[in-house]
Amino acid sequence: MDAHKYELIVSWSEEGDAFIFDVPEHPGCMAHGVTPGDAVANAQDAIALWIDTARDIGRQAPAPKGRRLLSAQPRDLQVPSPMVCAGDETV
Repeated sequence: MDAHKYELIVSWSEEGDAFIFDVPEHPGCMAHGVTPGDAVANAQDAIALWIDTARDIGRQAPAPKGRRLLSAQPRDLQVPSPMVCAGDETV
């Protein structure tokens, strides 16, 4: 199966002790897994089921939009101080 290229948003569930992936372009489409890899694989399966269900009821699945665009006013942006890496090199 080819990978679906929809945006996935990940969060950690302490209660479920699992990684949770939400697919914002498909309302209600979510998946979980013990590892991030398991969760992504399960999300791919959930997306396929969501698309199949949409087709079965006569609806068209949206095309992947890719990365979500975020906007912020410059005053809202917080730029972290330089990080120190091995060898005390600033990046």
